[in-house]
Amino acid sequence: MSSYSPSSVLLLLLVIFIFGGSSAEAAEAPLSSAAKEYLQAHNQARAAVGVEPLDWSETLANASSRVVRYQRNKMSCNFANLTNSRYGANQFWAGGGSSTPRMAVDKWVEEKKYYNHGNNTCAPNHTCGVYTQVVWRKSLHLGCAQATCTKDQTTIAICFYDPPEWWGHVVMVGDGAIY
Repeated sequence: MSSYSPSSVLLLLLVIFIFGGSSAEAAEAPLSSAAKEYLQAHNQARAAVGVEPLDWSETLANASSRVVRYQRNKMSCNFANLTNSRYGANQFWAGGGSSTPRMAVDKWVEEKKYYNHGNNTCAPNHTCGVYTQVVWRKSLHLGCAQATCTKDQTTIAICFYDPPEWWGHVVMVGDGAIY
């Protein structure tokens, strides 16, 4: 059995401390400009109603990326069937050119005008599910991706949220505040 001198152990610990950093810091890659734009747009909408900001999740971003690539490559950028997803999800589809992450989130947030925060309902003949997913207080993590079908000049974007808003994309009714 070999033994190490106290000075060699101290030197090793010093090297680990100086160069090792924390595993969380080492694992975090800088966010892409699209990720920053999705996150900023979401967190602005959440701040407007007093909800804590979301954190970016590479796990969710990778999952949404797999779905949008499939939709682009196999489904002509049509909406994905996400009814069995383990995450909350919002989708955006745009034709006629490019769209930005901010455009997708702004479109979802447009539903805010139909949502009554006081009694957690949506105006008759309107939907509020994508808006409430953006601002749902219990969601902590966000990951999004976008793909363009060049042949049709269409774009699909999908954001996943964890934990999800369990009500899904239906007209919101019932007791208790969403945010």
